[in-house]
Amino acid sequence: MTHRVDDMPLPVWFPESGSGPGIVLIQEIFGLDGYLQGIAEKLAALGYVVAVPELFHRFQPGWVGTHDEAGIQKSMEVVGNLDFPLAVQDVVASVQYLRGLPEVTGGVGVLGFCLGGTLAYAAAAASDPDTAVSFYGSGVPDQIGTLDQVSCPILFHFGTEDSFITGYQKVVDAVQDRPNAEIHLEPAGHAFLNHLAPWYDEDAADRAWDLTAQFLARTLPA
Repeated sequence: MTHRVDDMPLPVWFPESGSGPGIVLIQEIFGLDGYLQGIAEKLAALGYVVAVPELFHRFQPGWVGTHDEAGIQKSMEVVGNLDFPLAVQDVVASVQYLRGLPEVTGGVGVLGFCLGGTLAYAAAAASDPDTAVSFYGSGVPDQIGTLDQVSCPILFHFGTEDSFITGYQKVVDAVQDRPNAEIHLEPAGHAFLNHLAPWYDEDAADRAWDLTAQFLARTLPA
Protein backbone atom coordinates (compact mmCIF):
# COMPACT_ATOMS: atom_id res chain seq x y z
CA MET A 1 0.00 0.00 0.00
CA THR A 2 1.48 3.38 -1.02
CA HIS A 3 0.98 6.32 1.31
CA ARG A 4 2.26 9.83 0.62
CA VAL A 5 4.24 12.34 2.67
CA ASP A 6 3.77 15.73 0.98
CA ASP A 7 4.66 14.82 -2.64
CA MET A 8 6.75 11.76 -1.78
CA PRO A 9 5.41 8.24 -2.35
CA LEU A 10 5.81 6.10 0.77
CA PRO A 11 5.01 2.41 0.19
CA VAL A 12 4.11 0.68 3.46
CA TRP A 13 4.19 -3.02 4.39
CA PHE A 14 2.19 -4.35 7.35
CA PRO A 15 2.92 -7.40 9.49
CA GLU A 16 0.46 -10.27 9.55
CA SER A 17 -0.92 -9.05 12.88
CA GLY A 18 -1.77 -5.71 11.24
CA SER A 19 0.19 -3.59 13.71
CA GLY A 20 3.59 -3.25 15.33
CA PRO A 21 6.52 -0.87 15.79
CA GLY A 22 7.61 1.06 12.70
CA ILE A 23 10.77 0.94 10.61
CA VAL A 24 11.71 3.45 7.92
CA LEU A 25 13.72 1.39 5.42
CA ILE A 26 16.12 3.51 3.36
CA GLN A 27 17.15 2.61 -0.16
CA GLU A 28 20.47 2.07 -1.86
CA ILE A 29 21.14 3.91 -5.14
CA PHE A 30 19.00 1.28 -6.92
CA GLY A 31 15.65 2.54 -5.58
CA LEU A 32 12.82 0.25 -4.53
CA ASP A 33 14.15 -2.81 -6.35
CA GLY A 34 13.41 -6.48 -5.73
CA TYR A 35 16.11 -6.65 -3.07
CA LEU A 36 14.70 -3.77 -1.02
CA GLN A 37 11.14 -5.10 -1.37
CA GLY A 38 12.44 -8.42 -0.05
CA ILE A 39 13.99 -6.69 2.98
CA ALA A 40 10.70 -4.86 3.62
CA GLU A 41 8.89 -8.22 3.56
CA LYS A 42 11.45 -9.79 5.93
CA LEU A 43 11.03 -6.90 8.40
CA ALA A 44 7.24 -7.13 8.16
CA ALA A 45 7.53 -10.87 8.86
CA LEU A 46 9.41 -9.96 12.06
CA GLY A 47 6.39 -7.89 13.14
CA TYR A 48 7.21 -4.37 11.92
CA VAL A 49 5.25 -1.81 9.93
CA VAL A 50 7.77 -0.87 7.21
CA ALA A 51 7.83 2.31 5.10
CA VAL A 52 10.22 3.02 2.21
CA PRO A 53 10.53 6.72 1.28
CA GLU A 54 11.09 7.26 -2.45
CA LEU A 55 14.11 9.53 -2.11
CA PHE A 56 14.55 10.28 -5.83
CA HIS A 57 10.95 11.48 -6.27
CA ARG A 58 11.98 15.08 -7.03
CA PHE A 59 14.14 14.27 -10.07
CA GLN A 60 13.75 10.57 -11.04
CA PRO A 61 10.38 9.34 -9.78
CA GLY A 62 9.95 5.57 -9.69
CA TRP A 63 13.67 4.93 -10.31
CA VAL A 64 14.72 1.28 -10.14
CA GLY A 65 18.28 0.50 -11.21
CA THR A 66 19.75 -2.80 -12.36
CA HIS A 67 22.77 -4.36 -10.67
CA ASP A 68 24.98 -4.95 -13.71
CA GLU A 69 27.84 -2.60 -14.57
CA ALA A 70 25.71 -0.35 -16.77
CA GLY A 71 22.96 -0.21 -14.15
CA ILE A 72 25.40 0.67 -11.39
CA GLN A 73 26.86 3.44 -13.56
CA LYS A 74 23.41 4.85 -14.33
CA SER A 75 22.38 4.66 -10.66
CA MET A 76 25.53 6.59 -9.71
CA GLU A 77 24.52 9.31 -12.19
CA VAL A 78 20.98 9.44 -10.79
CA VAL A 79 22.13 9.70 -7.17
CA GLY A 80 24.34 12.64 -8.19
CA ASN A 81 21.13 14.71 -8.27
CA LEU A 82 20.29 13.98 -4.64
CA ASP A 83 20.13 16.92 -2.22
CA PHE A 84 21.45 15.16 0.91
CA PRO A 85 19.95 17.49 3.57
CA LEU A 86 16.56 17.25 1.83
CA ALA A 87 16.86 13.46 1.77
CA VAL A 88 17.54 13.49 5.53
CA GLN A 89 14.38 15.59 5.95
CA ASP A 90 12.44 13.04 3.87
CA VAL A 91 13.60 10.24 6.20
CA VAL A 92 12.73 12.26 9.32
CA ALA A 93 9.30 13.11 7.84
CA SER A 94 8.74 9.40 7.17
CA VAL A 95 9.55 8.57 10.81
CA GLN A 96 7.03 11.19 11.95
CA TYR A 97 4.43 9.90 9.49
CA LEU A 98 4.77 6.32 10.76
CA ARG A 99 4.44 7.54 14.35
CA GLY A 100 1.07 8.98 13.40
CA LEU A 101 -0.32 5.78 11.87
CA PRO A 102 -2.83 3.94 14.08
CA GLU A 103 -1.24 0.62 13.09
CA VAL A 104 2.13 1.68 14.53
CA THR A 105 2.36 0.63 18.17
CA GLY A 106 5.63 1.25 19.95
CA GLY A 107 8.54 3.19 18.52
CA VAL A 108 9.86 3.84 15.02
CA GLY A 109 13.39 3.01 13.89
CA VAL A 110 15.48 3.67 10.78
CA LEU A 111 17.45 1.08 8.80
CA GLY A 112 19.37 1.67 5.59
CA PHE A 113 21.94 0.26 3.17
CA CYS A 114 24.80 2.07 1.38
CA LEU A 115 23.32 5.52 0.60
CA GLY A 116 20.55 4.55 3.02
CA GLY A 117 23.12 3.58 5.65
CA THR A 118 24.53 7.11 5.57
CA LEU A 119 21.01 8.57 5.67
CA ALA A 120 19.95 6.34 8.58
CA TYR A 121 22.92 7.60 10.58
CA ALA A 122 22.33 11.24 9.57
CA ALA A 123 18.63 10.99 10.47
CA ALA A 124 19.51 9.48 13.85
CA ALA A 125 21.84 12.43 14.49
CA ALA A 126 19.32 15.01 13.22
CA SER A 127 16.18 13.68 14.92
CA ASP A 128 14.91 11.11 17.40
CA PRO A 129 14.19 7.66 15.96
CA ASP A 130 13.91 4.94 18.61
CA THR A 131 16.67 2.81 17.08
CA ALA A 132 18.94 2.88 14.01
CA VAL A 133 20.82 0.38 11.85
CA SER A 134 23.36 1.62 9.31
CA PHE A 135 24.75 -0.84 6.75
CA TYR A 136 27.98 0.23 5.02
CA GLY A 137 27.16 3.91 4.65
CA SER A 138 30.04 5.45 2.71
CA GLY A 139 29.40 8.89 4.22
CA VAL A 140 29.39 7.65 7.81
CA PRO A 141 33.15 7.82 8.58
CA ASP A 142 33.31 11.50 7.55
CA GLN A 143 30.16 12.33 9.57
CA ILE A 144 31.00 10.31 12.69
CA GLY A 145 31.84 13.50 14.57
CA THR A 146 28.09 13.97 15.07
CA LEU A 147 27.78 10.70 17.02
CA ASP A 148 27.20 12.73 20.22
CA GLN A 149 23.89 13.84 18.69
CA VAL A 150 22.62 10.25 18.34
CA SER A 151 20.54 9.47 21.42
CA CYS A 152 19.04 6.15 20.30
CA PRO A 153 20.71 2.73 20.13
CA ILE A 154 22.61 2.41 16.84
CA LEU A 155 24.25 -0.53 15.08
CA PHE A 156 26.81 -0.04 12.31
CA HIS A 157 27.80 -2.74 9.80
CA PHE A 158 30.87 -2.56 7.55
CA GLY A 159 32.80 -4.97 5.34
CA THR A 160 36.53 -4.93 5.96
CA GLU A 161 37.18 -5.58 2.24
CA ASP A 162 34.92 -2.70 1.10
CA SER A 163 36.72 -0.89 -1.73
CA PHE A 164 34.16 1.94 -1.66
CA ILE A 165 34.68 2.85 2.01
CA THR A 166 37.96 3.74 3.59
CA GLY A 167 37.93 4.90 7.15
CA TYR A 168 35.52 2.51 8.85
CA GLN A 169 38.21 2.38 11.58
CA LYS A 170 37.08 5.93 12.48
CA VAL A 171 33.68 4.47 13.32
CA VAL A 172 35.24 1.59 15.29
CA ASP A 173 37.16 4.15 17.38
CA ALA A 174 34.17 6.46 17.81
CA VAL A 175 31.76 3.83 19.14
CA GLN A 176 34.15 2.59 21.84
CA ASP A 177 32.95 3.52 25.33
CA ARG A 178 29.50 4.45 24.01
CA PRO A 179 26.81 2.27 25.56
CA ASN A 180 24.26 3.11 22.83
CA ALA A 181 26.49 2.34 19.80
CA GLU A 182 27.90 -0.91 18.45
CA ILE A 183 29.70 -1.95 15.28
CA HIS A 184 29.92 -5.25 13.46
CA LEU A 185 32.60 -5.98 10.86
CA GLU A 186 32.44 -8.73 8.25
CA PRO A 187 35.36 -9.92 6.08
CA ALA A 188 33.37 -8.93 2.99
CA GLY A 189 33.11 -6.21 0.35
CA HIS A 190 30.55 -3.46 -0.19
CA ALA A 191 26.81 -4.25 -0.23
CA PHE A 192 27.47 -7.79 0.93
CA LEU A 193 23.83 -8.23 2.01
CA ASN A 194 22.38 -7.51 -1.45
CA HIS A 195 21.82 -10.87 -3.13
CA LEU A 196 21.15 -9.17 -6.49
CA ALA A 197 24.42 -7.24 -6.48
CA PRO A 198 27.85 -8.56 -7.57
CA TRP A 199 29.27 -8.15 -4.04
CA TYR A 200 26.84 -10.50 -2.27
CA ASP A 201 28.44 -12.70 0.39
CA GLU A 202 25.94 -15.23 1.72
CA ASP A 203 27.76 -16.11 4.96
CA ALA A 204 28.43 -12.47 5.84
CA ALA A 205 24.85 -11.55 4.92
CA ASP A 206 23.35 -14.26 7.12
CA ARG A 207 25.48 -13.30 10.12
CA ALA A 208 24.81 -9.58 9.75
CA TRP A 209 21.07 -10.09 9.28
CA ASP A 210 20.85 -12.33 12.36
CA LEU A 211 22.66 -9.69 14.41
CA THR A 212 20.34 -7.01 13.05
CA ALA A 213 17.22 -9.01 13.91
CA GLN A 214 18.56 -9.55 17.46
CA PHE A 215 19.43 -5.85 17.79
CA LEU A 216 15.94 -4.82 16.65
CA ALA A 217 14.36 -7.35 19.03
CA ARG A 218 16.28 -5.73 21.90
CA THR A 219 15.88 -2.06 20.95
CA LEU A 220 12.51 -2.05 19.17
CA PRO A 221 10.71 -5.24 20.22
CA ALA A 222 7.80 -6.31 18.03
